[in-house]
Amino acid sequence: MPETKDISKISREIKLAFKYDVRFTTGTFDAENPTLESALAGVFSDELGTPAPRRVLFVLEKTVLDHFPDIPGKIAAYSAERLEAILTEPAIVETFEGGERLKHPYTVKDILELINQYNLDRHAVVGIIGGGAFLDAIGLAASLAHRGLRQLRVPTTVLSQCDSGVGVKTGVNMFGKKNYIGTFAPPAAVIDDFDFLDTLERRDWNAGIPEAFKVAMIKDSVFFQWLLDAAPKLAGRDRAAMESLIKRCATIHLDHIATSGDPFETGSARPLDFGHWLAHKLETVTAGKIRHGEAVALGLLVDSLYAVEKGLLDKKHFDEMRSAFETLGIPTDDGALVPSRPLVEAALEEFREHLGGEIHITLPSGLGDKIEATSMDVPLILDSIKRLKNG
Repeated sequence: MPETKDISKISREIKLAFKYDVRFTTGTFDAENPTLESALAGVFSDELGTPAPRRVLFVLEKTVLDHFPDIPGKIAAYSAERLEAILTEPAIVETFEGGERLKHPYTVKDILELINQYNLDRHAVVGIIGGGAFLDAIGLAASLAHRGLRQLRVPTTVLSQCDSGVGVKTGVNMFGKKNYIGTFAPPAAVIDDFDFLDTLERRDWNAGIPEAFKVAMIKDSVFFQWLLDAAPKLAGRDRAAMESLIKRCATIHLDHIATSGDPFETGSARPLDFGHWLAHKLETVTAGKIRHGEAVALGLLVDSLYAVEKGLLDKKHFDEMRSAFETLGIPTDDGALVPSRPLVEAALEEFREHLGGEIHITLPSGLGDKIEATSMDVPLILDSIKRLKNG
């Protein structure tokens, strides 16, 4: 035998590439619509023609079922008519309670029990039909089962269609902290179906719009101006305007994930979390009574006013965004937004931990650009909150 020598170090570079499509459509489960068939064919493209079982479990949020009671029947018919060549057995549909209350660790076990009940293996796909919190929780369970089942996401709210549903993260809350437990799990495919938007309550229709302002303020000045011009139409629930908003916002989000060089957030700088350090805390201290988008709106206003005070942003852009929120009926003040030093310091500390130990707060630097602040002036933040509350 050859002589064995001590090896003190072995290095290898492991390269990973992820690719997924976000499709925009209406009537996803209508027999004449090829979108779902195409998406699943793409997911199983490396397995078609092999003996491996190809199965899909659709998990449907109950609120969505309440508005669209024909979805399970449509999925069964679609499976029989269009998916026989793709799946080795008919698609399965199960319903689960949704909403922010789902984002709790104990629900993950319930979801895993559902996945286990059908003996899904790693050749299976979990189709998730619901809002952002639903996608987060079901997606987390799917990413844990067998170290990761593939996910086909069908986001059903403005917020999830333009932001969280097209991203790479899952998560639930714990210890009073937003998304304390989570994984990075890029979806296999995403289908944004605009028909789901018509049944949203006004608050949920509005809730995704601040996320569009978020990316526009720091990345796209032209989109920012478009949002200002479109605010009256969006307030009137003009669906064509909302479809344009979702497509542009989703594109910016995906472009950032694909080109930032840090898709799994190993560093501390996270531009897509602009406005979120305070928003996350507002959500937890109000036990979810403030919608995520509403909390983000408040976070954006505080950080933008702070940027004005720092000489980074022209005040007219802050005023324009606040005026647009008021046109849309998005609250620009709330009882939970108080100039409390303990709340601000706790929010910054939790965000620092969330970022991996170093504080990086994204602030607008002119319209369509940004800086990363590595420290924050707490008295100035408190003053910004006071000014916001006083109009």
